[in-house]
Amino acid sequence: MAEQRVSNERRKELEQLDPFQENLLKAIAYGKEYKKQLILIAGALVLVAVVFSGVMYSFQKAENNAAILVSQALTKYAEASDPDKGYLEIKEDFKTIFTDYANTTAGKRAKVKFAKICYEASKFDQSYKYYKESLEIFKNEALMENFLLASLGHVSLARKEIEEAKKYFLQIEKGEIDLLKDEARFSLAMLYEADNNVAESKKMYDKIVTEYESSMYKPIAKSKLDEMK
Repeated sequence: MAEQRVSNERRKELEQLDPFQENLLKAIAYGKEYKKQLILIAGALVLVAVVFSGVMYSFQKAENNAAILVSQALTKYAEASDPDKGYLEIKEDFKTIFTDYANTTAGKRAKVKFAKICYEASKFDQSYKYYKESLEIFKNEALMENFLLASLGHVSLARKEIEEAKKYFLQIEKGEIDLLKDEARFSLAMLYEADNNVAESKKMYDKIVTEYESSMYKPIAKSKLDEMK
């Protein structure tokens, strides 16, 4: 009799659903009740995935096209006999890149390359324009920012805008990034010297000598300091 009671109790336990089975049945029931809505949601998710894949493919294709066009333009420029001729041969190519691929990484970096080409062809106003635009684009990349500030400083000198040049070189000199700081200090030293500001000029030369053991500007700076004694 005791055995029969145990058997009946065990049967009742087995008949009861465990939490996993209960939740599974609830999910099946929910699926049947909201079948149409779930199908629509699934379709929407598939559509989003397809659209996203298409967008990513389009971006990658644009990036690849931009990179190819930039490479072709630079090859054409390298084959030119002089900077002026090279500039004339590729300026329209770069304008197309800036118009059609402005949002690609290759298109953004192309502005830096074209700014240098303009500088080499003595198109200083255009060079300044593209370096300035590039500075805005890459303002959060510290190393690139220093490179562009130095470039703007030299272009400003070529445009005979001395105070503008000082402004860019000083940004490098006072910044935390060391890239091109010796060059910026040397340029400032020369500019201060031209203004007969001997104290500031000497200070910049001294920083180059004491802080940059392997700088190409160190021998000149040391020579300048000897002259100022």
